[in-house]
Amino acid sequence: MKKSLGAKTLVYPTPVFVVGTYDQEGKPNVMTASWGGICCSQPPCIAVSLRKATYTHGNILARKAFTISIPSEEHIQEANYFGLVSGRNEDKFAATKLTPVRAELVNAPYVKEFLLIVECKLVHVIELGLHTQFVGEVVDVKAEDSVIAKGGLLEITKIKPLVFAPDTQGYYGIGKFVGKAFSVGKRI
Repeated sequence: MKKSLGAKTLVYPTPVFVVGTYDQEGKPNVMTASWGGICCSQPPCIAVSLRKATYTHGNILARKAFTISIPSEEHIQEANYFGLVSGRNEDKFAATKLTPVRAELVNAPYVKEFLLIVECKLVHVIELGLHTQFVGEVVDVKAEDSVIAKGGLLEITKIKPLVFAPDTQGYYGIGKFVGKAFSVGKRI
């Protein structure tokens, strides 16, 4: 029997996104966010929802762009730090000794050391309540050669992205391969 847990922000897993923006002075900033994901296939779009109180919220509105850097298990400390302090008060790149890189196609920085990067131009802003959802059209995806397999496909086991459990506030790695989508169900 299932037990009701009530209305909660709870689904598994949620991604760990590091959202990159420039502030009004052009200083690179990043923040960790887990309220987001793919929201459209054509055109390819990613949504991320942020509280108005975040520094990144205003930066996205001003610059009309953002990046998503995908942190690996190796960068769990830095990814967590990016969500603990505000870019209003801290230079997060200096503190973590990670490198900001200006995106080629949008007016936003990404984290050089992270293996997978998504460049997004802002196309929709949706007020939801406590959060604002920013929908970015994907204009480019960049990946390190080391995580690209034959045929240009990415190897998730080499990226080792973090996922987040909202109820326990735990970070986890990706588990083992269990089946091929659009195929395994054909056995029924």
